Amino acid sequence: MNDIASAARELVDGLMARPWGQVTASVYETGRLVTLVPWLTGHAERVDYLLRTQRPDGAWGPPDGYDLVPTLSAVEALMSECRRTSGASDTSTGPRADLSAAVLRGLEILPVRLGAGHPLPDMPAVELIVPFLVSLINEHLTGLGAPLPLPQGMDHSRLEAVRGWIASGAKLPEKLLHALEIAGSAARGAHAVGPTPIGTVGASPAATAAWLAAIQDGPVHADLTAEASGAGETTLGAAAARLHLEAVARRHGGPVPVGLPITVFERGWVLSWLARAGIELDVPPEMIADLRAAIGPAGTPAGAGLPADADTTSVALYALAMLGAPHEPGSLLAFDLGTHFCTWQGEDGHSPTVNAHVLDALGKYVERRPAAGDRYRPVMARLGSWLASRQRADGAWDDRWHASPYYATASCALALDDYGSPENAGSVRRAVAWVLDTQRPDGSWGRWEGTPEESAYALQILLMTRAGDDPRLARAAAEGYRFLRGADLGSQPALWHDKDLYSPRAVVRAAVLASLHLAECDRRVSILIRS
Repeated sequence: MNDIASAARELVDGLMARPWGQVTASVYETGRLVTLVPWLTGHAERVDYLLRTQRPDGAWGPPDGYDLVPTLSAVEALMSECRRTSGASDTSTGPRADLSAAVLRGLEILPVRLGAGHPLPDMPAVELIVPFLVSLINEHLTGLGAPLPLPQGMDHSRLEAVRGWIASGAKLPEKLLHALEIAGSAARGAHAVGPTPIGTVGASPAATAAWLAAIQDGPVHADLTAEASGAGETTLGAAAARLHLEAVARRHGGPVPVGLPITVFERGWVLSWLARAGIELDVPPEMIADLRAAIGPAGTPAGAGLPADADTTSVALYALAMLGAPHEPGSLLAFDLGTHFCTWQGEDGHSPTVNAHVLDALGKYVERRPAAGDRYRPVMARLGSWLASRQRADGAWDDRWHASPYYATASCALALDDYGSPENAGSVRRAVAWVLDTQRPDGSWGRWEGTPEESAYALQILLMTRAGDDPRLARAAAEGYRFLRGADLGSQPALWHDKDLYSPRAVVRAAVLASLHLAECDRRVSILIRS
């Protein structure tokens, strides 16, 4: 267990050393930078990244509809690059045959994906991004071939309405800034939009690049050392945005992630996974102070440039309470809709994992501050009932913020087991049975294939809930432990929802370490591991 404790210490230290967060590259976001800012550091590397991540069938990304947005973005970006490198709009000619070949393969698969008729995954801004990218590709195709269709039930009306709102110069909701790139040239009218002090717009490289491209025709040459009195606010903001994009591109070797920074989100989840599993932590006091300071009257955002949300607020509050620094959770009540909690005001849809995390935060705070029970226990009881009502018939949960039911099921089962009512015990037992029934022959768990991340969540369900005495449990956990011990953590698929799927590397690493620790500390499992 010493190696797990050492790895946990190293992971926590890394949160301080890399405060913006550790996130995988995004095909969608990288494609937008190829089109919008070809002069930015790492352009050739971004193009090469798109070329090497294309699947043999011409698409990008995982199945089940998750490949539509990245494929649209990559195809449009490579079409723009063909036009730049060949000096012509014909994508079949030019000095780089690999670009043209990739575009043609993508254009062959896109009508199939767009016409499939299946519901698209519940991804942020998908109803804006798909019409936006289809229209850009169709502009490239003018006079060259049939235009691409929109998916069934989707049109351009919502995109045009949002663009009109942006062009009006009205103040925009913070959540819309994360996808500002869909505004196109309308971003030029977004007078109320500007970078945060660290230079990001909407915590998104694509949104930042779109804002930068909209306010000037070429690279920014503003000198940040100029006297503030001699430089306009927009010029200084543009210089900060360029420096931010340069830093993100260099840090990731050219390709860029879908969201950065994710400071509070990453710290909250990492510390929560590790502390909940009982791993002893030596958390820097300044990190705890930063988490407390991040929680304002409206909650806290995942990082600079994003709106406050109930999910990040809940997990940060839970982490603080676990670490012995409980913070009053009253800010969460602003997200209470009476039946359940929203991720943010105006959310389309609902999230079981957000509500599970709210239940965690309130429950742990009441544990630390019993006098708060009269205020929060009725809310907790309501959340427990709502979560139980959202459970699938097979015992699992699904969620809008993660592609895997193992993440959603772990979040809901753990919260109900720790802070639900006795009536929720059946939901927890059904979740455990589902995990046992879905283990793969190699000991892993996963939606599309067995993965370390999803296997870690499955082990947490087995080992952190009062699962009863199912005789299969210990052996299943031992087999899962062996899979995790031999797994390559560097090649895990992206499963978390944003405009594109992504993987928060430190968060996933914390989940795996937590599960390894739980297995080694469980007497029944440890006997089987050593046998």
